Amino acid sequence: MASAAEILDKALGLLVYDTHQPLIFNSGLFLFLFAGFLLFYALLRRSTSVRIIYVILFSLYFYYKSSGVYFLLLVFAAASDYWIARALYRTRRPWLRRSWVVLSIAVNIGMLGYFKYTNFLIDISNRLFGEGFLQFRNIFLPVGISFFVFQSLSYTIDIYRRQLRPLDRWTDYLFYLSFFPQLVAGPIVRAKDFIPQIRRPLHVSREMFGTGVFLILTGLFKKAIVSDYISLNFVDRIFDEPLLYSGFECLAGIYGYALQIYCDFSGYSDMAIGIALLLGFRFPKNFDSPYKAATITEFWRRWHISLSTWLRDYLYIPLGGNRKGRVRTYINLLITMLLGGLWHGAAVRFVLWGALHGAALALHKLWLKFVPRAKATGAEMSWGWRIAGIFFTFNLVCFGWLMFRAESMQTVSLMLHQIFSNFNLAVAPQVLKGYLSVFLLMGAGYALHMLPASADRTAQRIVAASPTVVQVLLAAGMIWCVMQIKSSDIQPFIYFQF
Repeated sequence: MASAAEILDKALGLLVYDTHQPLIFNSGLFLFLFAGFLLFYALLRRSTSVRIIYVILFSLYFYYKSSGVYFLLLVFAAASDYWIARALYRTRRPWLRRSWVVLSIAVNIGMLGYFKYTNFLIDISNRLFGEGFLQFRNIFLPVGISFFVFQSLSYTIDIYRRQLRPLDRWTDYLFYLSFFPQLVAGPIVRAKDFIPQIRRPLHVSREMFGTGVFLILTGLFKKAIVSDYISLNFVDRIFDEPLLYSGFECLAGIYGYALQIYCDFSGYSDMAIGIALLLGFRFPKNFDSPYKAATITEFWRRWHISLSTWLRDYLYIPLGGNRKGRVRTYINLLITMLLGGLWHGAAVRFVLWGALHGAALALHKLWLKFVPRAKATGAEMSWGWRIAGIFFTFNLVCFGWLMFRAESMQTVSLMLHQIFSNFNLAVAPQVLKGYLSVFLLMGAGYALHMLPASADRTAQRIVAASPTVVQVLLAAGMIWCVMQIKSSDIQPFIYFQF
């Protein structure tokens, strides 16, 4: 039997940074810490300044549990852009204002570039000038650095555009940048949307609380039940050794990954938005049933909305958007999506993924130009065209997911070879029987995804309006289900790597 000292050491060990056990929403440790956090948070509802400091300390601890000492990088980013923004706002000379915003961009992109792209550039240099030209470096990638860098850039750029006034208190800016629900995997919350909420009187209505509970439970279902299960029991096996499986299984693996990444990422966003609601803050919607999209343009209005709108407002439009003529519009779309692909990861496959989506968006704009009756979104189409559009768009997106998930372009090649040269539909009954639980879960996941929006709103209203005891029972039931199917190790969210 363990002694009291051993139990204490083990408990303290859970509270320090562990590279193999980051603090994530679907872990028991987070639920325990969050319950304690909520207790004191409620007691501080009338002490705004103290509450802000309290949330900052918890947020920095949350990030420490994800990235260790690199939580100091977040503090540095907050200090840098806070002072740059104040200097930028006071400056009247146009050239000096441009210099300040360029400095902010250089600092933020410099951080992102060093931690995320150094070895990528070294690899390119070695391919051009010979192996050993430069030595690879052992660089730790802080979790979610791409997210808080983009958030911080939105603040300084909005001040440069005179759409926002700088904050008077550094703690308020640190609160915005470090707020733990969306810190490590979004949504990317704009400063102009979030900052006005910081010092409002704390008020969590019954509707906010109930909606928050609903979103947390749906996010937990998506991540811990659907995404993790089909990943560990099917998708990962296919992508690890595609030659061991038929083309039918490889194609099913791609469709499985499409559901996995949606449930993983939208599940995190749902939980982030839900947790923020429990704390009295509202975040914008980040996903809107993207696989219902009947065109690639509509897909990007439904998928990772906070990123797609960020790229539109801070990259595509500054490049000229659609104001510089047809050819320039297509080039701007391609550049935007290429950089969007590179934002996701430092590898050729991510660049090709971005190029695929950029080219598809450009071709769709071209189609709209030369086919007057063509529609930009599925909502404007007849049912027949809409169904055909959904089928085509979904498979185009899945082709992109193949490059997104594969560890290398060789894996992409092997998967495509199996699909087009060794499909072997005869094995389908055997595969379906062998992976019955996986395919049932995939079918249920896609069926729920394709339900009309009204069904989701109705379910949300029912849960939000339910008595607290019912909400507690629903939460207990969901946790029990998660415990029944979870693996021995907590599976991190896919977008932690970005």
